[in-house]
Amino acid sequence: MSKKAPGAPPRFVLWREVLVAYLMPAVTAGLGGAATGQRQLVIAALTTIGGTSALVAAALGSVLRRRPVRSRPPRTPRVLAAATLGLLAAGCGLAVGLGAAHWLPHVPGLAGRAWPDRLPIDLPASSAIAATITTWRWRGSRRTPAPQHRPDSHTHTHTTTPTAPQPERQTS
Repeated sequence: MSKKAPGAPPRFVLWREVLVAYLMPAVTAGLGGAATGQRQLVIAALTTIGGTSALVAAALGSVLRRRPVRSRPPRTPRVLAAATLGLLAAGCGLAVGLGAAHWLPHVPGLAGRAWPDRLPIDLPASSAIAATITTWRWRGSRRTPAPQHRPDSHTHTHTTTPTAPQPERQTS
């Protein structure tokens, strides 16, 4: 096992990201459901909320991990990149959640169940949180090269030679 160099950013390890993406929302929503006595929320925390979050983290993390390391610093700020991918993931999650909430009640074994109605809420929220955190952590693991100073072509450096001190003028 290799150790990271001092000052190097933390490594982006996909299985850890997926595990954290599952556990954090599942534990948080599960505790909230247990504290308020909502059995459906506890079940959703372990299935649709945690599962969606882990799935999004795995898919997005594997795509981001395959991106090449650039020799120049990224132009997009870390916050903007994370927020943008979080919003895109929320939109995708909402589309899937609305479609599933419409289609799943027509399946004979699922007719009359309450959980498909939760999907338009659970999927976009879980997707947005997982995508935002995964992108944030991935961007934090990228080494940003130090900016190199390039002299401008129109700027010239002038060297001056020291001149001998001028004698003081006497005024009469």
